[in-house]
Amino acid sequence: MWYVYVLLSQTSGKTYVGYSNNVERRLQEHNVTETSGFTLRYRPWDLIWKEAHESKQEALKREKFLKTGRGRDELKIIKENYLKGAVSAAAEKD
Repeated sequence: MWYVYVLLSQTSGKTYVGYSNNVERRLQEHNVTETSGFTLRYRPWDLIWKEAHESKQEALKREKFLKTGRGRDELKIIKENYLKGAVSAAAEKD
């Protein structure tokens, strides 16, 4: 299985889209072990979305779509839904 995932920067609110066959390992790499690149500058990252695909090619195609104009609209919805859920969960704790 291959996955397309979306990360949200806790510090900047930026999103990052990637694909991997091991999302947990990639999240660890983005947050801890990478020494250069986009994700290093905006640590720490939260995993806010992942979706499974049968092949690497399907995952890559979906990742590329999410980086287009229409795909960015989907990313906004994913981010908004995540943030609503985070606010709701925090409110329930009070």
